[in-house]
Amino acid sequence: MKKKILFILIFAIVKVEAQTSTFSVADSLFAKGRYKLALKELDTKEASFLSNYKKAVIYESIDNYKKAAYFLEKAITFKDDEKAKLKLAKIYRASKLSKKAIPIYEEILAIDSLNLVLKYQLGKLYIINKKPKKAIETFTYLIKNDTENPNYSYHLGLSYALNGQRDPMINSFIDTYQKDSTHIRAISRLAKSFLKLKDLDSTQLFVNKGLAISPNDLDLNKIKINQFFRDKKYKESIPYLLNIDSLYKKETYSTSLLGKAYYNIDSLEKAKKYFTKLKFKDRANFKAHTYLGHIDFKQEKYNSARMNYMMATFIGKESRDEEYYGMARVFYEFKKPKQAINAYQNAFEENHRNYRALYQLAKLSDDYYKDKKIAYKHYIKYIETFYEIDEGMSAFVRNRIKEIKKEYFLRGETLK
Repeated sequence: MKKKILFILIFAIVKVEAQTSTFSVADSLFAKGRYKLALKELDTKEASFLSNYKKAVIYESIDNYKKAAYFLEKAITFKDDEKAKLKLAKIYRASKLSKKAIPIYEEILAIDSLNLVLKYQLGKLYIINKKPKKAIETFTYLIKNDTENPNYSYHLGLSYALNGQRDPMINSFIDTYQKDSTHIRAISRLAKSFLKLKDLDSTQLFVNKGLAISPNDLDLNKIKINQFFRDKKYKESIPYLLNIDSLYKKETYSTSLLGKAYYNIDSLEKAKKYFTKLKFKDRANFKAHTYLGHIDFKQEKYNSARMNYMMATFIGKESRDEEYYGMARVFYEFKKPKQAINAYQNAFEENHRNYRALYQLAKLSDDYYKDKKIAYKHYIKYIETFYEIDEGMSAFVRNRIKEIKKEYFLRGETLK
C-alpha cells in the first residue's frame, strides 16, 4: 500500500514538473517573440486553466482578440478565476463587444461591491450600451462614495443626456466644472448645451473658458466661428479658421468657411484659393462651384461663371435656386433674356421662398414679352406671397399691376 502511494506521489510530481517545464519553455519562447513556437509548445500539453490562459495572453499580445477571448472562455471552465474574467472583459471591450463584459463586472461586483474602480468601468459600459437608468444609479452611488471625483459627475451628466433629462444633465456638467475648472469635456458639453438653449452669453462664457485651456479644440472653435458668422464678423473668424485648417487637414469645415469669410470681405483671390481647394477635397460640395461662379461674376469672367454655375446645378442634390439665379444673371449679361427668364423660373421652382427670383422673373418677363399677361401673373404671385418682405420691390410690383390692368382695360381686354 505504501509503495502504491509512493508511486502515485512520484507520478504526480513528475507530471507537475513536466507541465512546469512545458510552461517554462513556452514562456521563454514567448519572451523572445517566438509566439508561434510557444503556442505549439502549449499544444503539446493536456488542456488546463493555465495552458488556455497562456494562449489567451499570447493572442492578446498580437491583438487577435477573437482567439484571446476564445481561450479565456475555455480557461474559466477549468477554474473560476477573477483575474481571467477581468482580462476577458477587457478583451470584450477592446473587440467592441462591451455588452458581453457587463455580466462579468456585475458578477464580480455582486461579491465585492466596494470595488469603485470596477464599478466606474461598469458605469461607462452602461452608457456605451445605452442603459441610462443603470448608469445613473451607478454614478450616483459613486458620487456618494467619492464626492470630489469630477469624472463621476461628468459621466452622470452623460447618463442623464442618454435618458433625455436636460436639466439634471446640465447640473451634472456644472458640478463637474465646479470640481475641476479645467475639465475640457464638461466645458465643451456645457457650451453645446447652452447653445441649444440659445443662451448665447453662457455659451460664449464656456467657449472662451474652454479655448483658454484647449485652444485647438475643434468643437469649441466651431461654436466660436459660427457665432462670428452669425454676427457677420468675418474678419475676426479668420485667425480661428486658419488655426484649425492647419491642424485638421481632412476637415472641409475650415476650408469652406475660409472661402466664405474671404468672399464676404471682398478678398476674392484668397476666397477663390479656398473654394478651388474645397472642390477637390469634397467633390460632392456643389457650393464650392457656386461661390467660384459668384467670384467670376464679380470679376466679369462670365464664361467661367456660367461653367461654375452649371457644374453646381449638375452636382447639387439640394435646392439649387442660388445657382440658377446666378446663371440667370450671366445670361442677362450675355444679352440672352429668354435663357435668363428660364433660369429665374428654375430658381423659383427650386425654392418657392426665393422672392428675388420671382421678382426678377416677373420684371424680365415684363421687359421681354409683348404680352404682359405673363408678367402680370408673376406680379400677382409676388404680391400675394411676398408683399411684406421688400418695400421697394413691392411698391414697384403694385405700380406695374395697376399699369398693366389699365392698359388691358383700355384695350377692352380682361385679365385673369
